[in-house]
Amino acid sequence: MTEPAPSRFNLARYCLAENARLRPDKTAMILVGADTEVRMSFAEADLAIRRLAAGLQSLGMPPQSRIMIRMANDADYALTYFATMAAGYVALPSSAQLTASEAAYLLENSGAAAVAASAELATDLSLPSGVLLLDPARLQQLKQFAPLPDFADTAADDPAYLVYTSGTTGRPKGVLHAHRAAWGRRPMHQGWLGLRDSDVMLHAGAFNWTYTLGVGMVDPWAVGATTVLYNGPRDIQVWPQLLARYRATIFAAVPTLYRQILKYCDLDAYDLSALRHGATAGEALPPALLQEWQDRTGKPMYEALGMSEISTYISTGPGMTIKPGSPGKPQPGRRIAILSPDTDSTTPLPQGETGLLAVHRSDPSMMLGYWHRPEEEALVYRGDWFCGGDLASLDADGYVWHHGRNDDVMNAMGYRVSPVEVEMAMADHPAIAEVAVTEIRVRADVSVVAAFIVLREGMTAEPVELGRFAESRLAAYKCPREWRFVTNLPRTANGKVQRKKLADISPK
Repeated sequence: MTEPAPSRFNLARYCLAENARLRPDKTAMILVGADTEVRMSFAEADLAIRRLAAGLQSLGMPPQSRIMIRMANDADYALTYFATMAAGYVALPSSAQLTASEAAYLLENSGAAAVAASAELATDLSLPSGVLLLDPARLQQLKQFAPLPDFADTAADDPAYLVYTSGTTGRPKGVLHAHRAAWGRRPMHQGWLGLRDSDVMLHAGAFNWTYTLGVGMVDPWAVGATTVLYNGPRDIQVWPQLLARYRATIFAAVPTLYRQILKYCDLDAYDLSALRHGATAGEALPPALLQEWQDRTGKPMYEALGMSEISTYISTGPGMTIKPGSPGKPQPGRRIAILSPDTDSTTPLPQGETGLLAVHRSDPSMMLGYWHRPEEEALVYRGDWFCGGDLASLDADGYVWHHGRNDDVMNAMGYRVSPVEVEMAMADHPAIAEVAVTEIRVRADVSVVAAFIVLREGMTAEPVELGRFAESRLAAYKCPREWRFVTNLPRTANGKVQRKKLADISPK
């Protein structure tokens, strides 16, 4: 059983205070741009975050107010995220890819008291009455305050951050996490990442993603390691360059990025001797990709399986046997079970049987709940077990084998995407009579979001134009990559679209 967090616990203090005391001059973060490099020591990060936290408190917001972050992928994003929690507020990280309407929904649904926004991302925001805009100039003022003498005295169960994720309904739902979530991540430090205080972690994600904020910042800082992040132009060649330049010991990315690196980069041209291993999550790791990475680099790659509600809890890690095709075993202290997908039973299924992958609700990493969605919470909890919708089985060695989803939620580049949300956005197109969206496999190891379109009688539409229409309403990672025109959609007897049968129907 995972050890519970101390009763008084602040996520930002956990990541910074001891590091500032024990290793003040050690580099905490290196943020690399096209021609820039920003370095911060642990003492500098601690001071900057406590200064900004004091500035946020000066605004007079009640404790646990939500602060939405709609910023570019820069150092201020990270500082604002940690300062919000250091001040006793709730951070709401959001993607710069969100359209204005998507961002407006998060702002309204969360009841945020303030939004910290980059100049270019503040222009399209329509702020509800009373919501404070923290633009770059205002943020700069807040960063000049005398630092808080200490981080907010929060309880382990107090809300710390709110992330929005797609589910089976049309609108993203807020997943509310407590400060203890950082404490609950400790099993993955050895059970997946093999983290040491001497490590240099290179993470390939943007700041808004919980994979980046967690694995790229919270986890390295929790053990006193250095994190390296990149915010320059998209260029696949940059990743082996950064691995070599900064002597990175751990590289974290999604399988898709590893695939692109192997395809387009000459890894033999770089000194990767410092790299101990790669870490991957967000989407399934194909065995062929794992083998090619190991053959080309001579380094292992460790996979993890998780979800927004609890982060990763199944993984392989240093010292473990890797079984290609399996994401691994429950991390030390995690309690999991395989439950019947067809009944309400809380009795675990026998070894080898496929059912719902469940994790015990007592895990310190478990979410506090869905933001204002009690009806959805009732659907995911079965007694003391949280069932996130993944189908899996356990083998004789305790390894988990993933068998897809028990619902229609899709995976796009590591992001969960609701088909209903995409369908609602596309339904407004004047040429579309009906639309259904699902995830389809276009190659053995590549899946994409696909839209199946029934056109209105006498009307036409081109994929390029449909793509532009989608981009005007949806974040880029939610947009379909395949467009298929069909005469009708497969439905059940009561008229419900059968998304799992979409890929089998013949095009128009």
